[in-house]
Amino acid sequence: MSDYPPTGLPASIKALPEWIQLGCGDAEYNCAEKEATFIAGNMPAKLPDLSNHTSFFADTMRANPELFEKLKSKTTKLGVNIGHCIKTGVDNKGHPMIKTVGAVAGDEESYELFKEFFDPVISARHNGYAPDAKHPTDMNPANLSTTPIDPTGKYVLTTRCRTGRSVRGTRLPPCSSFEERRELERVIVKALLNLEGDLKGDYFPLHGSQSYAAKPTGMTEEKEESLRKNGNLFQEPDSTLLLSSGCGRHWPDARGIYHNEAENFFVWVNEEDQMRIVSMQKGASVVEIFKRFAAATEGIQKVLKQEGYDFMHNEHLGWVLTCPSNLGTGLRAGAMVQVPKFSARSDFKQVLAKMGLQARGTAGVDSASTGGTWDISNADRLGKSETQLVNIFIEGVAQIIRWEQALEAGTDIEAEVAKAALPAKF
Repeated sequence: MSDYPPTGLPASIKALPEWIQLGCGDAEYNCAEKEATFIAGNMPAKLPDLSNHTSFFADTMRANPELFEKLKSKTTKLGVNIGHCIKTGVDNKGHPMIKTVGAVAGDEESYELFKEFFDPVISARHNGYAPDAKHPTDMNPANLSTTPIDPTGKYVLTTRCRTGRSVRGTRLPPCSSFEERRELERVIVKALLNLEGDLKGDYFPLHGSQSYAAKPTGMTEEKEESLRKNGNLFQEPDSTLLLSSGCGRHWPDARGIYHNEAENFFVWVNEEDQMRIVSMQKGASVVEIFKRFAAATEGIQKVLKQEGYDFMHNEHLGWVLTCPSNLGTGLRAGAMVQVPKFSARSDFKQVLAKMGLQARGTAGVDSASTGGTWDISNADRLGKSETQLVNIFIEGVAQIIRWEQALEAGTDIEAEVAKAALPAKF
C-alpha cells in the first residue's frame, strides 16, 4: 500500500506541494523549506531560540526558561511528550499582530502532566483563567434568553452554533495513531448514525479515504466540492500551523463529515478535533439551533457510553479539546449580520469586545467585511457556560441591530454606545 497511509500517500496528496505532503504521512512534520524541523521524537537538550516568536507558547517559555528542561523527560500514559505539544509553536514564529496559542494537547493527560506550561498559556489566552478555577457547563435550552435577535428578519442572514468533543481514553488528532483514528471514526459514526428525527442523516468520508466499509473510496469529488463551496467542509491541511501540530498525518484516512437530511447539522470527524459539531440555519433562530445542537451531543454521548467510551470533560477545563483556545465550552455562537452603518465606526471591534463579542469578515478570521456583513460571535470559551455564552451573543447582536436601526433613522447613539458592556446578568 505504498500509495496509501500509513506507508504512503494517495494521489490526491501527491498532487499537492511537497511541503504539504511532508505533513500527511506517518512521520512528524520535518520541512527545512518551512523551517519546521523541531522533532518531538528527538528533542534537543535546549529549546531553540524563541526571541522572534509571537505566541502564548513563546511568552510562557520566555518567562520560565527552565520549563522545557523540567518537562521534557515526562511522558503521558498514552506516549505524549511536551515536544508533541509545542512543536507547532517552535516551528511557526507567528505574526506580530495575530497572536496564536502555539501549542496543542496530544491527549487529555497532557493538560495535567504539563500543567506548569499549559496553566499560564490558558490563563493568558482566556483572560486570567486561574489554575484552580471551575468551569460551569449548561446545555439546557430552557436557560436561553427569549430576546428576539432580529424581529424584522432584515439583518441576520444565517446563524450557527459550533463546538467540539473528544473521546476519553484516546489520543487527540496531533498524536493519534492510524489504527486509533480508525477506531474513533468507527465509534463516532456509529453514534451519529443512531441520531433520529431532524438529526437523522449519513456519514461521508473524505474522497479517497479507504477506512469506511460502507463507502470504501469515500464520497465523490463532486460531493466534496459542493460541501466545501458552501463552507460546510474542511480541506486538507494547508498551513504549517496544522501540519506541524500533527493533524495532517495519514490524510485523508478516517476523516469525513456527517450531515442530516436538511443539511443544517454537520459533524466533522477527525480534523483538528475528533468531533466538530455545527448546527446552523438561515435567519436568527438561535434557540432552535441550540436545541438541535444539545440533542445531538446528548445522543452521541449515549452511544459512546454503550461502546465503553465517553467525552473528555473535567470541572476545571470543561470539554477537553486539541487547542487550548477552545477549552471550556469550545462553543462559538455566530451570525452573519448586515450592519453597514454601525460597523463603519472606527471603534466597531472595540465596542464588540466590551460586549463579550468578536467580529470576523465574511471569509473568516482576519478577513475583511463584504458590504457591511460581519460574522459576529461570542469571544469567550472558558469560564462561562454554553447558555451564558449564547445569551451574551443573543443580547449583544440584538443591541447592535437596534443601533443599526437607530443610525438608519438618523438617531444619535453615542451615549448608549459609550455604556456598552457585557450584559450584567451574564
